[in-house]
Amino acid sequence: MASAGIVNIRKDARGDAHYRYKMPALQIKPEGKGNGVKTVLINMTDIARALSRPPTYPTKFFGCELGAQTTFDEKADRYIVNGTHDAARLRELLDVFIDKFVLCTGCKNPETDLNILKDETILRDCKACGERAPVDMRHKLVTFILKNPPKKAKKSKKPTGENGENGENGAAGEEGGDGDDSDNDFMSRKIAEGAADLAKVKTVDADTVNWSTDTSKEAQAARMESLNAGLQGAILADDDEEAGGPYDAFKNWVTDNRATASDAEIYKKAAEMGIEKKHRTVQALVESLFTEEIVKEVESHKAVFLKLTTSEKHQKSLLGGIERFLGIIHPDMIPLTPKVLMAFYQAEILEEEPALHFGKNVSKKYVDKDTSKKVRRAAQPFIQWLEAQESDDDDEEDEE
Repeated sequence: MASAGIVNIRKDARGDAHYRYKMPALQIKPEGKGNGVKTVLINMTDIARALSRPPTYPTKFFGCELGAQTTFDEKADRYIVNGTHDAARLRELLDVFIDKFVLCTGCKNPETDLNILKDETILRDCKACGERAPVDMRHKLVTFILKNPPKKAKKSKKPTGENGENGENGAAGEEGGDGDDSDNDFMSRKIAEGAADLAKVKTVDADTVNWSTDTSKEAQAARMESLNAGLQGAILADDDEEAGGPYDAFKNWVTDNRATASDAEIYKKAAEMGIEKKHRTVQALVESLFTEEIVKEVESHKAVFLKLTTSEKHQKSLLGGIERFLGIIHPDMIPLTPKVLMAFYQAEILEEEPALHFGKNVSKKYVDKDTSKKVRRAAQPFIQWLEAQESDDDDEEDEE
């Protein structure tokens, strides 16, 4: 039997001690002899609860992948795959199940629900960033899920926990119990409201509409030039450093070398300019390092941001850079604000308290007031999710 332990849900985060989402390591036990031998999945219920999926789903997934029969006895909490199977192989298959049927395709967060549409498409509905994407509809498990759809749990005021657990109304011991649907409805409603508000803003703001529709490289370069020239005074209102100087030079260097420069080389350049400890360096880096693929690019530049972002001021500058990147350089990307913030948060670069403050207070420090409103309004699904996590942590402390 495998030894007990806790592992990170995402396979590619197994070496990250700060990763938030955990699950028990799979434990198995062989039983029987000869043709009657079987492999008992000892802690499948606990694993399923951490993944917010019915324990029958990963068990049946094993059977599909191994060509073996599976049996479930939910009352006795026994989940079995016929035959002898290696623990390492089953853990590999569990990672495949998580990738295909749990993790969000956008932010890679495991806090997703399975929703079945009228055309029998099964979606992973992410409660963190709002992404809705189909599972691998070619897999044999899809047939089993359609015949055994997730049961809608009774709505509860208590939000989903850090590891995707749902308390008494979770998936444990109940086929199809894929978590508290109230969170899913709440997040979907907030995202829809944010999109509607954004559409209204674009309708009345002709300048923004025209800017958003022109996404050519020339238009983006023009916006960057206007950004540097027209808003520099507002940025430095609370700063004793002169405009331009090393920050513009740093941004120009990063923009020219972002395709090839490593995080170490970027930090070395900031140090050469004497700005590696300055909070405005973080803002300049956000504006110049990323492209339209920012959500995917954040994780690959985690090292340099963790090195540069060392105080509350650095956190504010980080958020200021994000606000400028989305609100002015790429205004057509404002609806992606929750995903961008989640990417920085998942990478442990962005902290909760500054993010919550950002979501509740409009500021003219980095952009004009109207742009600030648009970006922070778009950020609300992520802010609401953070508040739910904080509330859940408080509940757990009260219980202790």
